[in-house]
Amino acid sequence: MKVTLCALFGVGIVSGFSNVVRFRSSVSLKSSVAPVAPIEDAIATPLSPLTIWGNGLGNELNSELNEIKELQKKSQSSTYTFPLTIDCTDLDLPTEEAQLNYLSTNSLKIKDSMILHGAVIFRNFSLMSTQPGFIKFYETLGMLPCLDPLHSVSARPTIEGDTPTKKPSAVYEAVNKESRKNFFIGMHNEFVGTRAPRAAAFVCFKKAEKGGEFLIADGRKIFADVKEDVMERLYKRSIRYSVMELPFFGWVDNLPEVVRPGLMGALKGLASFAINSKVDFSVELLEQQGGYDNTRLLQARAPPQPPVVKHPVSGEPTWFCNVHSHSSKLRKEREEIYGKEKFEDGASRINKSDMFFGDDGDISDEDLKHLDEVTNDNIQYVEMNEGDVVLLDNYKTMHGRNVFDGTRKHGVCWFGGWEGEEEQKKREWTF
Repeated sequence: MKVTLCALFGVGIVSGFSNVVRFRSSVSLKSSVAPVAPIEDAIATPLSPLTIWGNGLGNELNSELNEIKELQKKSQSSTYTFPLTIDCTDLDLPTEEAQLNYLSTNSLKIKDSMILHGAVIFRNFSLMSTQPGFIKFYETLGMLPCLDPLHSVSARPTIEGDTPTKKPSAVYEAVNKESRKNFFIGMHNEFVGTRAPRAAAFVCFKKAEKGGEFLIADGRKIFADVKEDVMERLYKRSIRYSVMELPFFGWVDNLPEVVRPGLMGALKGLASFAINSKVDFSVELLEQQGGYDNTRLLQARAPPQPPVVKHPVSGEPTWFCNVHSHSSKLRKEREEIYGKEKFEDGASRINKSDMFFGDDGDISDEDLKHLDEVTNDNIQYVEMNEGDVVLLDNYKTMHGRNVFDGTRKHGVCWFGGWEGEEEQKKREWTF
């Protein structure tokens, strides 16, 4: 019986984890809407690069905190525009050939703008209204696609279709699923454990009948707006995410007390092995109690990390903390406005994230409220029409999605870098 139980439990953990353990929520779409590209095709695209945390803001914690305070004051006086918009109707580019020529001629300038402004919105380009045209867009700019950050366990499908260069598609489905239309996707940078894309391009193939706006927020501005005392607490203690919950262990409490510790230890070890074999970062399982019945569960937590990083090219400090999307309290508050997420399977019991201090302490309601207000104050709602694209710097710009009604078809391509990036690093960027 023990072997059978452990085997079934292990299989369940691996299969469940492949669908739900993500730092931001992942989705899978019905095959009739978005076929999943063959796995051998996806392998041709490089893995998402390792997260670049920067070289630190000082040699000691106190000097780092002092430097952060000075950088916050400096960031408050920045005068750049966020985001930059390029409208095809202002450029007299009536054909796709003319649009491609414009992108080719101005590719370096556009990538400079992505770093300077954090995001570039392309409007009214007919080129990007189809998947092949969208791929031509980012290939012409010299953007270098990478896989979804947690590709090894990801359920996010790529969009099948012919590509201009006959290479496998690296265009993923965005969060369009019917069951998630009333789920407000909080602001986040795309990263999973040790991996984070350098940039991303979000494209609209069909806008929702109502709502569904793409959301962006400037991480540099959020960094500047967070109160000094809140920033100090987060930076001193670091932050840590829980990435999933396994609420399958209430039955253990029905067993004799003498066997519970040993059994939970064995189950915890099995679950830890199953999860850590699927990811390239260390996941720690903590015993908790939760749910309406306060049942016994295991909560998977990722390693601690700083809430602020230095930009890999410009060196600017930027907010790199997904509290808005990952805090359980903030999500529940949004559910009071938009309603609960309508999952079609059991993932709702597992796909639960939260955020803590790096030492596993709870972040106060007061601090969460402040971080929520600062983030909300910096959100911009971008209504995208067919063919519109938002090219964003993933380290500087957070993204999310509004609730919607109707049918929504958006795609995204992640980039591990771009042509000309090494030359950009040699420049002296002012901020």
